Amino acid sequence: MRLIFVLILAMAIATVVGLGLTWNTATRGVEIGTLTIGPWTARPRIGTSDIDPYARATVARSGELPIGAGDGITFRATADNAGKKLDGRCDVVVSGVTPPARFWTLTIYDTKGKLVANALQRYGFTSQEVVRASDGSFIVRIAPRARSGNWLPTGGVSRYQILLRLYDTPVGVATRSQKDAPLPSITMAGCS
Repeated sequence: MRLIFVLILAMAIATVVGLGLTWNTATRGVEIGTLTIGPWTARPRIGTSDIDPYARATVARSGELPIGAGDGITFRATADNAGKKLDGRCDVVVSGVTPPARFWTLTIYDTKGKLVANALQRYGFTSQEVVRASDGSFIVRIAPRARSGNWLPTGGVSRYQILLRLYDTPVGVATRSQKDAPLPSITMAGCS
């Protein structure tokens, strides 16, 4: 009788630990095959048949449709260059250039993957509508109140993430550094 109790207890513990680790991995992801350049991270294999099982579980749980490897890549940032989490009550500046791409989008989402709600219903910029300097660089200000130039309203959310999607680009699995893919910098300009 004691042996049966010990076996049932061991199975229950193993089940709870296994399900807990699976849930944690599916919600937070893992770093397998992750490309990190400054504050930006991407998973170049997520849109291929070589996707790892953890990334597959994350995609299935979120319902997100990843960009196919031949179509482009998505970079995600949840913090600035100094590692400080993005705060919708603060002014954040995204500036610089992007890697070569036929088309790109820069969009802000909440931590659950939904577009950040705001009165203007302005969620991002595309490479065709962002105002640039003569050298091709741009500055996008992400802030709770209106700013001049390229401005994205945060609606005052406490946390958000920035997604930079590059379409028809050479950036991918072979990319390793900022030199291979010059990504914009993200800096905190102040909080109110």
